Amino acid sequence: THLFDWDEVNFAESAREMIVTGDFLSVQINFQPFWEKPPLFLWLQALSFMAFDSLSGQSDISMEFAARFPNAIIGIATLWSLYAIGKKTWGANFGNLWAFSYLVAITPHVYASSGIIDPLFNLLIFLGVYFFSEFFQDSTRFRNVIFAGISIGLALLTKGPAALLLWALTLLFMGILYRSRVNGRLFSGAIVAGLISVGFFVAWYGLIAYKFGWQIIEDFFTYQVRLMTTGDAGHGQPFYYHFIVLLIGCFPVSIWAGARLFRWKREDLDFSNWMKVLFWVVLILFSIVKTKIVHYSSMCWIPLTYFSALVLQEWQAGGFRFNWKYRTAIGIVGLILATVLTAVPLIGQNAGAIAPYIKDVFVQGNLQAPVYWAGWEFLIGATFAVVLIYYLFTQKLHTLMAASLVTIMAYMAIVVPKIEGYTQATVIDFYIAKLGQKVYIEPVGFKSYAQLLYFQKPAGSPAGDELLAAKKLDRPAYFIMKADAEDKFKYHPNLIFIKEENGFLFYKHR
Repeated sequence: THLFDWDEVNFAESAREMIVTGDFLSVQINFQPFWEKPPLFLWLQALSFMAFDSLSGQSDISMEFAARFPNAIIGIATLWSLYAIGKKTWGANFGNLWAFSYLVAITPHVYASSGIIDPLFNLLIFLGVYFFSEFFQDSTRFRNVIFAGISIGLALLTKGPAALLLWALTLLFMGILYRSRVNGRLFSGAIVAGLISVGFFVAWYGLIAYKFGWQIIEDFFTYQVRLMTTGDAGHGQPFYYHFIVLLIGCFPVSIWAGARLFRWKREDLDFSNWMKVLFWVVLILFSIVKTKIVHYSSMCWIPLTYFSALVLQEWQAGGFRFNWKYRTAIGIVGLILATVLTAVPLIGQNAGAIAPYIKDVFVQGNLQAPVYWAGWEFLIGATFAVVLIYYLFTQKLHTLMAASLVTIMAYMAIVVPKIEGYTQATVIDFYIAKLGQKVYIEPVGFKSYAQLLYFQKPAGSPAGDELLAAKKLDRPAYFIMKADAEDKFKYHPNLIFIKEENGFLFYKHR
């Protein structure tokens, strides 16, 4: 599947521009400073591109594989970390159950196969919390402070200040709940770890500010504040948004994990309380924040699967019973998912018949794309529904979890590429067809990074508005719009209409 616009393409393009310019210190997009994201994950992608030589067109390894490869490794590292920490905390069986819970949950698995920053970000924050929890238990082991500081410092270099905020709030609330155990050594440990982490961030941003000027620092923090206080990029959602995202996105483990998320034993100071505080800090904070996107609450995946493992271990020992309430919840949420998974291929197979009933002209055009369906793809969702019903009668929980895993993998391999065929493949195929030609390509009236990556736009190319307004150009220029573009773009005097294809309009400069 092509990388998805915006985020996947955005990060991969920034990594490509590092390679093209030879400037691995700066983060750029369209060869302009991009101050929204720090560089750590982009460095990993750049290394992957270079290792597989996937940008040259000479490699058998696709650019998409190389862009997503770091997260595959990070996914493996996450499973190993959960197993190792779980084994140390509650035994090898618990470690297995924790890793397995993370593996079969939908969104963690999908993101580990993506080119998105968050899996690395989440792992580093989790490790920062874990190492400091170890120091909280035994304040003589000061090396855990250093490990915590390094982990959060790397998280800051992955996605920014949210890492320090989540870590610090978790420590703050644990300190309030267990204030009788807080002493000067613990307080100084938190300060030292915080200073170590900030050191990573300040060192990189100091170099960037020296290179581009201090305005870039102001722009970065203005952007962070805007995300917190406004519904950025159309992502203003209701307060309960992330509750629903976690319930459905982490199915099936989200159903029974809640059995332990709402219990609190303040007299016990074990790792469960750290996970509980971390979960609620993340969920409440990002429910308050105005901008709401699926992966904003993704840090909840690790503590959520921790409590899944606790419940599963109790269930194995006979101490927990999946009563009718849990079975009903599993049945309702599972059948909703199965219905969606079944319906999507059926809609795709009948896209032409459905399109006239859709008012959005762009979506109407998308559904005209010539995507091949074998006709049996709906069986993936239907089979999952059958397994779900089988579970409801037999209560074979591991069968349900294994079926979830197989369903995710099959859907990503078989159905997602076809969905992408409707949404963006038409325009990306156009960019790829022009690769290496001496032309300009720009989108008009909508935001996209795909033309930068898939056309491999060279440095120094004029901006889109300059090309559109120019009377003469040194090479042909192509412009892509969506079918619902404004008339001022569609009927621009400098443009000649070429074709309309699957919801996209293609123009050429006169």
